[in-house]
Amino acid sequence: MRQRVVRVAVAAVLVALVLLAGPLAAVVQRSYFEDERGALERTALAATVAVGPEFTAGDAVELPAPRPGGRLGVYDLSMRLRAGTGGKTGDAVARRAAGGKVVRGSSGPDLVVAVPVVSTERVIGVVRASVPARSVWFRVLWAWGLLLGVTLFALATAVLVARRQARALSTPVEALSRAATQIAAGDLGARAGPCGIAELDQLAYSQNAMVEQLTRLLQRERDFSANASHQLRTALTGLQLGLEAGQGLPAGADLRPVVREALEGTRHLEETVEEVLRLARADTAGQHPVPRERLVRVLDRAESRWHGVLAATGRRLEFRSPPGTESFHVPGRTTGQILDVLLDNALRHGRGTTVVTVREAAGAVAIDVADEGRLALDPGAVFARGSTTGSGTGIGLAVARELAEAAGGRLGVRAAAPTTFTLLLPGPEG
Repeated sequence: MRQRVVRVAVAAVLVALVLLAGPLAAVVQRSYFEDERGALERTALAATVAVGPEFTAGDAVELPAPRPGGRLGVYDLSMRLRAGTGGKTGDAVARRAAGGKVVRGSSGPDLVVAVPVVSTERVIGVVRASVPARSVWFRVLWAWGLLLGVTLFALATAVLVARRQARALSTPVEALSRAATQIAAGDLGARAGPCGIAELDQLAYSQNAMVEQLTRLLQRERDFSANASHQLRTALTGLQLGLEAGQGLPAGADLRPVVREALEGTRHLEETVEEVLRLARADTAGQHPVPRERLVRVLDRAESRWHGVLAATGRRLEFRSPPGTESFHVPGRTTGQILDVLLDNALRHGRGTTVVTVREAAGAVAIDVADEGRLALDPGAVFARGSTTGSGTGIGLAVARELAEAAGGRLGVRAAAPTTFTLLLPGPEG
């Protein structure tokens, strides 16, 4: 698992780096070349200032220094080099600039910018600035090398982080696997411990709860087997001895006493079986214990179920849990069913905002469900089967009260206007 997590994380980071570094490298290259052409253009424009109207008469021209490693020259309209450095005759870039426009281009291995020299609104010459392209490529390659180094550093960091996270994720999973293997091998005392990751802690809790239940079932089975073996052995022995005694009687003897004794033995055997079964059911007599869970989780699920339903009718739903109620534990499924009934009742027969409020009341958990409506029925009759304030069978609130009582709680009407139902459940804290 660790290697799989590392591979997935590294592959994701590698794809992200490639998608980022590729376009960035292209941008770096373009930026360096554009910067160099801009610098050449500024140099050529500065040189045009030194070229006056006397240039056409053959006067000497003093040009500024060219770019490092480059050349800077002035050409007349016949494309002859008049001052500076460069080819003796102007190239294609210089000839295009004679048309009155700044031209950027390449000439062999050089980057070239040509700027026309204008005097009295006419072109009298061309300033040509150039620099070897290899000098720009040298800087581009240095930038690419730096980018590659940063990319490799990021990839190495990602590998280290991925390995650490993989170890943090796989260690609790491996612990769960070891616990499950021990349980499968017959060690029912093995338990999975918490690791601090909510999802895995929930999985460990579920596994431990399952093992606890299996342990109780297996213990009950063992107890039943031991009780049956102990209790039935005597009855079976007596029945066997009686039949063996009848088998030893001489031919023609009256077997009715033996048969009566055997029948009595079978009845006793039947009673023994029933007693053993009753003893086995003693631990599960009455209602099964309802699993308890945190009230905040029950409320969260209820809110997710009902928020959209009420909102669709233009109604608001609010849940209010004051500080300190996070530790409350209740019969989860039972509480959820009761809340569904109360919220459905508020939707059908109430109006305005529906508010669910949690509070502690004298050692119990109190959950108030209130809306802005008014209870039309007598509060004493609202839970009677068949009572309803509108369409429906009127058994929902009756079922909710029965569920509350089965869980050891109570459900009642706290106020008629605004309509408020209160659910009381024992044991607010787990």
